[in-house]
Amino acid sequence: MLRNQKLFARCLLALALAAATASAACGRAREVSEASAKSPISAAEDSKSPALSLPPDNGPPPRFDDHRAMQYVKEIVAFGPRPVGSKNHKKVEAYFDAHLKGDEVEDDIFTADTPEGKFPVHNVIAKFAGTKDGIIVVASHYDTNYPLRNTSYVGANDGASSSALLLELANQLRGKKRDGYSVWLVWDDAEEAIKPDTEVPFLDDSLYGIRHVAEKWEADGTLKKIKAFILADMIGDADLNVDRDSNSTAWLEDVVYEAATRLGYQSHFFARTLPGLSDDHIPFVKRGVPSADLIDFDYGYNDVFWHTTQDTVDKLSPKSLGIVGGTILETISILDRMNPLPPR
Repeated sequence: MLRNQKLFARCLLALALAAATASAACGRAREVSEASAKSPISAAEDSKSPALSLPPDNGPPPRFDDHRAMQYVKEIVAFGPRPVGSKNHKKVEAYFDAHLKGDEVEDDIFTADTPEGKFPVHNVIAKFAGTKDGIIVVASHYDTNYPLRNTSYVGANDGASSSALLLELANQLRGKKRDGYSVWLVWDDAEEAIKPDTEVPFLDDSLYGIRHVAEKWEADGTLKKIKAFILADMIGDADLNVDRDSNSTAWLEDVVYEAATRLGYQSHFFARTLPGLSDDHIPFVKRGVPSADLIDFDYGYNDVFWHTTQDTVDKLSPKSLGIVGGTILETISILDRMNPLPPR
């Protein structure tokens, strides 16, 4: 994720509180803002949410084992740094395979051409069939920051927390006949930039795995079947505050908020809106797929833990995993029963 973008978001918040406190960092961030305005990202941030046909809230709450999900986080982190192309990265791939044994799994493997050369990229896609015609995708990246590959950086929140969440979602979906859309879980690879964004623009050197998935599904017709794309990113923070993203689809984030409200979690969602975020959802946003980026963009005071060796398990909470995991499952349940879904 783009550090300058984060600076821009912080500056906007600071200006809203006290216009006189604008800092030199904001000047650098404005350059990012102007560049972003020229990029071909969908105008999701300008769209208004249509009236939603929401189903009644008359079912049991979803099950989600937050302590088991937290154990998965610890096990992923225990492998150590997992930048793309590393031995630890391959160990995490094998870890996913072991936990998804018996499930329908597609291994999307290809070679990415990056500013540092060619790298093997491995997207893992677990598919859970439903009775309705259509697919809901839930995604998370699992690689760690490549420029920090020679440090002890393990990405407990940034990559491990959401990847563990998807493993627990698989546990809840496994072996059950879904009276709804098919759910595909995507652990996408090579999300992190290979070069610092001060050297190469982030969107030119990142999202390799999920861009490949989007291109592949566009070519084979799968993209037309996707009803919603839900991204989980940095959702383990013990102080959980999921931001609303103006690059996401407004009506889908409204459904997420409705799901959170039905579970009593609404205080953890969408207290603020951030300017369009460049994250794993962007390749789908650009192709017109309803998309929601569920991300807590403040990790420690002034984001002090993000992309540092302090991104460790002790900063996380199983409760946060349970809040986001339960909300995603409730969102899926609502989407299953919405009739009709808003048009693209």
